[in-house]
Amino acid sequence: MEMQIKEGISKALQSLYQHELSVEDIALQPTRKDFEGTYTFVTFPIARFSKKNPEETGKDIGAFLVENTDVVSAFNVVKGFLNLSLSETSQVESFASMFDGKSVADSSIFKAKSTSRKVVVEYSSPNTNKPLHLGHLRNNFLGNSVSRILKAAGNSIEKVQIINDRGIHICKSMLAWQKFGEGETPESSGLKGDHLVGKYYVAFDKAYKAEIADLVADGTTQEAAEKSAPILLEAQAMLKKWEAKDPEVYALWQTMNGWVYDGFNTTYERMGVDFDKLYYESDTYLIGRDRVLEGLEKGVFFKKEDGSIWVDLTDDGLDEKLLLRKDGTSVYMTQDIGTAIMRYDDNPDLSQLIYTVGNEQEYHFKVLFLILKKLGYSWAEACYHLSYGMVDLPTGKMKSREGTVVDADDLMQEMADTAKQRTEELGKIEGFTEEQATELYEMLGLGALKYFLLKVDPKKRMLFNPEESIEFQGNTGPFIQYSHARISSILRKASQLGVAVDSIDYEAIKEVHQTEKDLIYTLGQYPEKLKLAADSYAPSIVAQFVYDIAKEYNRFYTEVSIFNEADENLQKFRVALSMLTAETIKVGMGLLGINVPDRM
Repeated sequence: MEMQIKEGISKALQSLYQHELSVEDIALQPTRKDFEGTYTFVTFPIARFSKKNPEETGKDIGAFLVENTDVVSAFNVVKGFLNLSLSETSQVESFASMFDGKSVADSSIFKAKSTSRKVVVEYSSPNTNKPLHLGHLRNNFLGNSVSRILKAAGNSIEKVQIINDRGIHICKSMLAWQKFGEGETPESSGLKGDHLVGKYYVAFDKAYKAEIADLVADGTTQEAAEKSAPILLEAQAMLKKWEAKDPEVYALWQTMNGWVYDGFNTTYERMGVDFDKLYYESDTYLIGRDRVLEGLEKGVFFKKEDGSIWVDLTDDGLDEKLLLRKDGTSVYMTQDIGTAIMRYDDNPDLSQLIYTVGNEQEYHFKVLFLILKKLGYSWAEACYHLSYGMVDLPTGKMKSREGTVVDADDLMQEMADTAKQRTEELGKIEGFTEEQATELYEMLGLGALKYFLLKVDPKKRMLFNPEESIEFQGNTGPFIQYSHARISSILRKASQLGVAVDSIDYEAIKEVHQTEKDLIYTLGQYPEKLKLAADSYAPSIVAQFVYDIAKEYNRFYTEVSIFNEADENLQKFRVALSMLTAETIKVGMGLLGINVPDRM
């Protein structure tokens, strides 16, 4: 329909003003709700060759479209904005082209052409010294949703994560467990493995700060104390032992990481995210170290007097960056170089590598991509940092070392508990078994959490408000989930009444309600919104689209009768419209990783 209008405008410009403008260069936008119409064409740029003011130009084009197309039935012009109303038949035809009649899930609007692009999307990538927290939730939900959106848009996708299983931070937890753990295990403590290891990461920081305070009290400067605290020196010595594969240190590392992996897997399962391949920094840092040494030989990098290896990026507007410490141990940049190389070795046909990492690492990725380019890897240009803003809480910023993070497991449970409380208050579980009710609470709680974190543009920093996210009204996950349950109830009733949607006589429908027109128009935007979300890596576009669908349907449901409609054919049409709406909501929410209930 949109293409027909653009073609009509192109013909109008040729006929009225002898000016050629290709369909690709003609832009339409949705008409504002306070004006009559479905599409709006801006005529200000056209006035320069129509030799008329924008309003008169709009009237010319509008009259031409009404006279020469079957799509436009009326128009109005507000200054330089030509608002176009669509004919009843074109609206019905548009719906008929989208609605399959038997298998709504196979509707043409949900089918994107396959591309030749293979995309690797990295997300999560936690450290094995602490459990996942609220920030990891936004990361996981964002990366997983972007993967789903890119796949729906026709791309071949591989979801990966890099496990940060080595480094000084890991040694801090290990050393603290050796000193203070007294053999504690997940089984003996009753704690998930990642929570237990995180407990000792906090314990290390507490002991470290106490030693610094003692040194400062004895006359050492703050800076010197931070570098010379005995427990920190022990952790650094442990790291060197680990890189040398010291049997005792290595065995402890394997044991404690095993605890963490078991804990992570439990969390991921509840979150509803997964991965096609795992990478481990304990493997990739070796590749990175070798490439750094090769780069040193080729003169890409340089060595300082203390033996440390650096790259000089000052000519590129950046600074000097450490790649290997003076004792030969690796830094984050070293292992990220190795990880990138390993991924491209694994996927020679890779079109793009996407890193889902918070915006505090933007400089890091600028440096990484530039180093890869200097090392001669042409695919460095295809590396992309999907940067996102941090999640704040009403109480302020989270700090892992101080144990002030919002734990992911605790938050998911809190959301399910809140969903239970709200649902019971609203009386939405009548006829549910205890098992069905528990499943619904989980669906609503996780849906509220995911939707709230994904509806915000990824680039924006956001404030997470658990109470606001679980509301059944407004732009929330539960509102959309409830809308789907309402439509499902209508469809069950239609089935009981024997309403057959596979025998609609579309030609007999001569008039449809404005709310039906608006709903059909919004449903038809799915392919456009999917492409836009895929091109901009923004699940927020899908979230807003699904919310718009739910709003439009609720307006339609309020203003138009379905089962009291005397015209049997029109009743079938409205049930079919409800079916396509329900499926679009389900598909859209699925792109966000959110399930929708069939009843509430």
